Amino acid sequence: MVKVTILGASGGVGQPLSLLLKLNKHITELALYDIKPVEGISKDLSHINTNSECTGFKDSEIGEALHGSDIVLIPAGVPRRPGMSRDDLFKINAKIVKSLVGATGKFAPDARILIISNPVNSMVPIAVETLKMMGKFQAGKVMGVTMLDLVRAETFLVDFLGLQDSSKKKGLDKGAMDKNITVIGGHSGNTIVPLFLNREFSDALGSQHYGEFIHRVQFGGDEIVKAKNGEGSATLSMALAGYKFTEEILKSIVHEKSQVATIPAFVYLPGVLNGKKVQDKLGKDLEYFALPVNLTNGCVTSVDDKILDHLSSKETQLVKVAVSELIVNIEKGKKFVLGAAKL
Repeated sequence: MVKVTILGASGGVGQPLSLLLKLNKHITELALYDIKPVEGISKDLSHINTNSECTGFKDSEIGEALHGSDIVLIPAGVPRRPGMSRDDLFKINAKIVKSLVGATGKFAPDARILIISNPVNSMVPIAVETLKMMGKFQAGKVMGVTMLDLVRAETFLVDFLGLQDSSKKKGLDKGAMDKNITVIGGHSGNTIVPLFLNREFSDALGSQHYGEFIHRVQFGGDEIVKAKNGEGSATLSMALAGYKFTEEILKSIVHEKSQVATIPAFVYLPGVLNGKKVQDKLGKDLEYFALPVNLTNGCVTSVDDKILDHLSSKETQLVKVAVSELIVNIEKGKKFVLGAAKL
């Protein structure tokens, strides 16, 4: 019996994410919540012939939506619009995430919390500090979803290999390239660091295409914003990535073996096994970082620190830049919660 709650279910990410989760065989109860009406969405989904029960909850019913939930996904918030600064985006989404995480700590204290709302690099620290203040924090149960970066890296790698030699693209499965590449760091711009697990592929790109590939993975979201004429950002691809990550959490809960080579997530390093080793390698001030994680019963039990021992010179430089930006992003999230607490 697994209950999943989506906080922000009526949004651009929330709706397709709800659809994908309704199809998952491991979910017995799917709870949809938003400040906007979700009753129609839940009724629509309830007609789909899968066995999970789907229910929509009004703004005042968040406690009922969360009660007994095993997994809580938070895609709630707003995308960055034309004329909106990143600081404006942060202020709006920070308030939303803090409120929703607080409600989760109250009504579903043992749930695994998956943060999708942007900027993830700051929202996860907000979630952690909020739960710490409530005395409800469990490190392995709070995860920032960075799977979209891996989905993009797999897709773009095959595309770039095809540019070099169309014959190289044949036989490559975009959905199975995680054996050859993963993504670490954070979830915005220069904090996103693609790592090649198979050097044959990085060598095949050549120096020019390697740089172009890295840039496209880091700033691929801008392509979507431009294509949508500034009226939206990644929603469908983000929903798919959010689902893929949730699917791994569900498999772990029901003890089903994963077929995915690497499962990256943005986590609080001091609270998980090998996290201190990562801090020793990258900087003791770095409290959060995205790395391949190991899951037990749907919770992060450890991170892969050894992956950092095999970086190329280019990857080492990318990580250095990412760490510098991440420390600023993380501190911003922490200050939002801790500063408010002092008022």
